[in-house]
Amino acid sequence: MGMKLVWVCVGGAIGSGARFLVTTWSLARYGSAFPYGTLAVNVLGSFLLALLFQLSRSATWLGPTLQVALGAGFLGGFTTYSTFNLEVVQYVQNEQPRLAALYGTATLVGCLCAGFVGMHLGRLPGSR
Repeated sequence: MGMKLVWVCVGGAIGSGARFLVTTWSLARYGSAFPYGTLAVNVLGSFLLALLFQLSRSATWLGPTLQVALGAGFLGGFTTYSTFNLEVVQYVQNEQPRLAALYGTATLVGCLCAGFVGMHLGRLPGSR
């Protein structure tokens, strides 16, 4: 358990750094009117976690330590439900219910679709 914890921490630090970079780039590119960066990391993270899950069921190269380092570590640090939640609450408090609904729906639908695509790709021959 000791080394797995170390790899989860390393993966989490890298994932958090990657999330920061995506969010910073998104703000510079698109502005702050809509949280594109948070949406992007959550959709991409949903895809990657589903793909990782599916691959881990049969890929021999994906050992238990790497699975937990990537899943709980990197993707745990990369994705962020708490930021998503805060952004939706802020839209509601700022009397922007349409943006709150759009963002909430885009996140839910985008993450679910990305998860299904990740699972599907992980089942394809040659992906193992």
